[in-house]
Amino acid sequence: MKYISFLLLFGIISAYGQSSSPVTVKYVDLKKYAGLWYEIAKIPNTFQKHCVKNTTAEYFLNEDGSIKVINSCTDEDGDRDEAEGVAEVFDKSSNAKLEVSFVSFLGIRPFWGDYWIIGLDSNYEYAVIGVPNRKYGWILSRNKKMTDDQLSAAFDIIKRNGYDVKKFVMSEQE
Repeated sequence: MKYISFLLLFGIISAYGQSSSPVTVKYVDLKKYAGLWYEIAKIPNTFQKHCVKNTTAEYFLNEDGSIKVINSCTDEDGDRDEAEGVAEVFDKSSNAKLEVSFVSFLGIRPFWGDYWIIGLDSNYEYAVIGVPNRKYGWILSRNKKMTDDQLSAAFDIIKRNGYDVKKFVMSEQE
């Protein structure tokens, strides 16, 4: 009976841990965050399956408060592929929760995805991006390579936020 009670309690605790969302950073200065970022690692996903190397994200602040997003990568044919989208700040008290859209029909954006900044170096040298359900995740850097200490700190953030580190794959940057 004690064993069954323990399993039940463990199951409840585990379920609760999985249902809680990742924790974002306290505040993001969007002016400092804007600019070019290199993808260092990611959880593989269908919308990036054609990207084989040199994946980047570039952010530009718009006058209306939105953020222009340009994601680009080199595809399997060696061509540069680019997707332009827009991000909107969802939580204005922290600027750490955004929603991003890359689909527009006649100026209407019917599809939005979460973009939560769950880790950010104090000098804005690297960032860790997540989503509430942990299906997607990225490590971004201002440089094509991160130091071992930076990479270790980024993966610590990923672990603390309930992600399975084994799902992340390193991205090739030349």
